[in-house]
Parts: sequence; structure tokens; C-alpha cells
Amino acid sequence: MKRLTLLILLALAATTAAAQDKYPAKPIKVVLPFGPGSATDIVMRIVGEQMRPILGQPVVIENKPGAFGILAIEEMARSKPDGYTLQIGNPGTNVLTPIIYKKKFKIDYEKEVILVTRLSEIPIVLGATTKDFPPKTFAEFIAYAKANPGKVRYASVGVGSNNHYDTEAFAQWAGIVLTHLPNKGGGAAITNDLVTGDAHIALLNAASSLGVVKGGQVRALAVMSDQRLPEYPDVPTLKELGYSNSKGLWSALYAPAATPRDVLEVVRQAAVQALGSEQVTTAFKQQMIRAVPNASFEDAQTWNKAELAYWKKVTDEVKVELPD
Repeated sequence: MKRLTLLILLALAATTAAAQDKYPAKPIKVVLPFGPGSATDIVMRIVGEQMRPILGQPVVIENKPGAFGILAIEEMARSKPDGYTLQIGNPGTNVLTPIIYKKKFKIDYEKEVILVTRLSEIPIVLGATTKDFPPKTFAEFIAYAKANPGKVRYASVGVGSNNHYDTEAFAQWAGIVLTHLPNKGGGAAITNDLVTGDAHIALLNAASSLGVVKGGQVRALAVMSDQRLPEYPDVPTLKELGYSNSKGLWSALYAPAATPRDVLEVVRQAAVQALGSEQVTTAFKQQMIRAVPNASFEDAQTWNKAELAYWKKVTDEVKVELPD
């Protein structure tokens, strides 16, 4: 009888272990720190749809904007570390926020959050209004800003955002003084600031701003990309112009740090496979998005460490007045 009981217990344990090993067995939630329609939202919906058949489970997006991304990050980090709650973020939410708003977190970000893989990169355009703003080229813009210190207004998606720091770092390199006009309405709102002439320049999503550039309401002065863009063939890169810190807007997938490594690897491989699919390639091309997954889990950690170091250096060198 004892032997029979032992065999039954062993069989139950094996069945339970097998059930636990079968990941994923239910839908996976991805918490997103922005509203619907944002660049990060678009990326996750495109990639998530192609991860569904690979994983055999739906990838459900929960939009949770607010508090510089902290709300979304903390929901993910406090969830059960079983691979069923992930988070997608960008340089602003998952690098800058943990650096400049570290005291606002109720978690230890560096210990409780881990990068699964980078997903994509979107090129950025340095755009200028064509409404009552004379400069037509990058060189003319720099000369105009130097001749009119503090009179050139630039828009960003908010104080402490990555494009706020990016623009200030650029201005510091160029030796110009600009006036900041924060706008919490997102990328569409700062594009509108240029169209109306409320702002003179801004860093814009290259894809979503293409229409107003072709329409003549915004002039592209330079692009933040490794190479010139086919859609902007006559527009130089900032790297060509001597600015070495030129970076695009990336998105990446995160998980609670205590998530088992084998589960993280299933997620990573599904994301990489989805990024290589014809459907994602086609959809990304229409949005001028590049798929840039990390080569391995270890590569992801190395890249993340370098990205944190880069933005830490930027925040140390570029002083901005942050909200309490």
C-alpha cells in the first residue's frame, strides 16, 4: 500500500511538473506605458500579433500611461514572475525614468526588472517649422540660433523625456541656447506645434512626420539614424554633421527579474521569430521601423547596461529642471 501511495504521489508530481513546464498555457499580458496609437503601442501590436501563432497564446496589450512610465513598470515588476505579465518600454520609460525619477519608484528597478530583448528602432527627424522661421538647412539653423540665443523654441513630449534630454544635449554640443516648450500630448502634438509655428524645432518620428514634411509645413533639417533614410534622401544624418550621440527611438520587452530563465528564453525567441516574419517586415517598412532584436539573452543585458551608462552620462552632463 505504501509503495502504491508513493507511486501515485510521484505520478502526480510528474504531471504537475509537466503542466508547469508547458509555457505558455494562457494569454500573455504586455503592459504598455502609453496610450493607444503611440509608436511603442504600434510596435507591440504588430509584433504581438505574430507572436500569437508562435506561442499558441494571445498577447494582450494593457495601456497604462502615466507617472513617466512608473505605473506600467511597477505593475509588471510586482506581478508573479511566471512570464505571463511583461512590459514594453522605450528610452524614456525604462532608462531615463529609473535614473532621474529613482526615488518615485516603490520597487528597486535594477534588481526587479530585466530586459528580455530589444525589439525595434524608429529613426528620428530634426524638424523645423516653415511658418515664419527663416532657416532652410541645418547650417542656417545653427547660425540663426547662435545669432538669436534663447529665441528658438523647441517642443518635446514633456519635462524629463528622452527627446527633452536629447535636444538639450544636442544644443549643448552645438553651442546654442534654446527655449523648451513641453507638450504632454505625445508625438502628434509636438508635430502640430511645428505646423502652427508655436515651436520652431522638434525631434519627430520620421514616419509620422513624413506627411507634413512632404506637405511643406515642416522642414527636415537632419535625421538621427546610422545612415540616410530612403524617404529623406537629401537630408543628412546628424552623425554626418559631426554629432556622434545621434540615437533613434527604440522599444524593448521587459519582465520581472525573478522570471525563470527558460521562460524568458521562450519569450525572447518568439519575439525574435516574429520580428523576422514577412508580416512584421512589411508592417515595419510602412512605418519606417527597423527590427533590432538582441542576438542573445546575454547580448541583451550587455546592450541594456551600455544604454543605462549612456543616459546616465547624459543626465549628469545636461542639467534640466525636473518636476517634484
